[in-house]
Amino acid sequence: MAVECAEIRRHHRVGTKDVAGICLPANVKFQSPACSSVDTEETVEPYTTEKMSRVPGGYLALTECFEIMTVDFNNLQELKSLATKKPDKIGIPVVKEGILDAVVVWFVLQLDDERSLSTSPSEETCWEQAIYPVHDLADYWIKPGDHVMMEVSCQDCYLRIQNISVFGSECEVDAGKNFTKDKDLLSLGSEAELCSALANLQTSKPDAVEQTCILESTEIALLNNNLYHEGFKMAMRKVLSSLAPEKLCQAMDTHCQNNEMSCGSTENVSEESIPEPFYVLDVSEGFSILPIIAGTLGQVKPYSSVEKDQHRITLDLISEANHFPKETLEFWLRHVEDESAVLQRPKSDKLWSIIILDVIEPSGLIQQEIMEKAAISRCLLQSGGKIFPQYVLMFGLLVESQTLVEESAVQGTERTLGLNIAPFINQFQVPIRVFLDLSSLSCVPLSKPVELLRLDLMTPYLNTSNREVKVHICKSGQVTAIPFWYHMYLDDEIRLDTSSEASHWKQAAVVLDNPIQVEMGEELVLNVQHHKSNVSITVKQ
Repeated sequence: MAVECAEIRRHHRVGTKDVAGICLPANVKFQSPACSSVDTEETVEPYTTEKMSRVPGGYLALTECFEIMTVDFNNLQELKSLATKKPDKIGIPVVKEGILDAVVVWFVLQLDDERSLSTSPSEETCWEQAIYPVHDLADYWIKPGDHVMMEVSCQDCYLRIQNISVFGSECEVDAGKNFTKDKDLLSLGSEAELCSALANLQTSKPDAVEQTCILESTEIALLNNNLYHEGFKMAMRKVLSSLAPEKLCQAMDTHCQNNEMSCGSTENVSEESIPEPFYVLDVSEGFSILPIIAGTLGQVKPYSSVEKDQHRITLDLISEANHFPKETLEFWLRHVEDESAVLQRPKSDKLWSIIILDVIEPSGLIQQEIMEKAAISRCLLQSGGKIFPQYVLMFGLLVESQTLVEESAVQGTERTLGLNIAPFINQFQVPIRVFLDLSSLSCVPLSKPVELLRLDLMTPYLNTSNREVKVHICKSGQVTAIPFWYHMYLDDEIRLDTSSEASHWKQAAVVLDNPIQVEMGEELVLNVQHHKSNVSITVKQ
């Protein structure tokens, strides 16, 4: 079925043209790996997966459920023909208006004539559903009377749904055809392509460089997070203005003027009038436009640590679109002989004004060796320089969640037809569940959030690597898990919450081996340890 889902949208489609004052040019197209073509160099799955019943914010079905393919695994000839079969053209009528974000696919597994298993989002099942994000449409808004068109194939062992488009009601579709395929759709498809082509006609510079940039879904969600970028912009401005306020204001005025002029109209400034710049290094992992944002804040020499060529080309195009001098942004790995030793001085006689580190992984865990990186970074800062974030507070709460219990370990023998496999399988369970969405997790909070840990990157003696935390019980029940998340402080006033709705980070949880019965008004003592980037949380009995 075709669905509207804001959570899928923000992870697979960049929905903004301006990020903290930085213009994202029209000649740069961002895509997630699930949207990439079959012709790309790397073999990637043409879909992602989600448990749609738990997706934050839910979803809205815009079409009825429809069948896209039937496969008989006992028919060898049919299986062989899939590899050479041309894509089926499918059209399905829209029943509700909304934003077309994805096509969700699930399966009905027919075991025999009487028994079947369904992976539908409406079923209580262990399976997730396949998500095919929609992209490259002139208009994503659809309404009853429209038809969603697509091509379905299975030529390379992957079920592919491609060339998703919308055939509008104004093109006089036969609304009586609830499901059309192959010959019935050929004429419909050609008209749809014509309508789409006409809708997408636009004037552009003939010499404009078109760049497709493939980003991980978490990187797209990060690019859509304006609060994150505005927070960093504000924090960087405060640090740089404290180092040389008059130089910052003067350069900011120059940048504002440049943004109002074309690239070719920027006047050259004599080298004698250019003061020594601030050096800013961003060593956060993956794609980041923070160095470009830093470049708007004055006489700043920003360095990016991105590794992929397509990411570097994209950042260059964004810099050009924002009228940055070509030499403003540099890529740090081109200056470093050993990529394992990224943290070095910008020049032999210079130090960094700001170093941006990745502290939290998208999974919800602390980055490996982060405190060691912070120790090196502190030695590379000029007087008054800062590491971002300056410190991190870890929060958690006690919950009762049967879902986490059942998904973390095999429970008894009833569901395994009497076979006692739990003792063997449970030897391989992980102590911490990652990539959780606490907002949609089925659980009952038994306490209020409490601070569990402090990681201070600027002032290491304030760190709490081993502490006991008393937690007041607000509701009687069984404690089965301890979800946790972080507040990242860029300074004492600007913080980023990894559990917020706009966050690209997920949360994690410690699942207890044995539930603990608690009563309202009691206190439970947690022992929290942080050692070599690993966190352990145990209940003190």
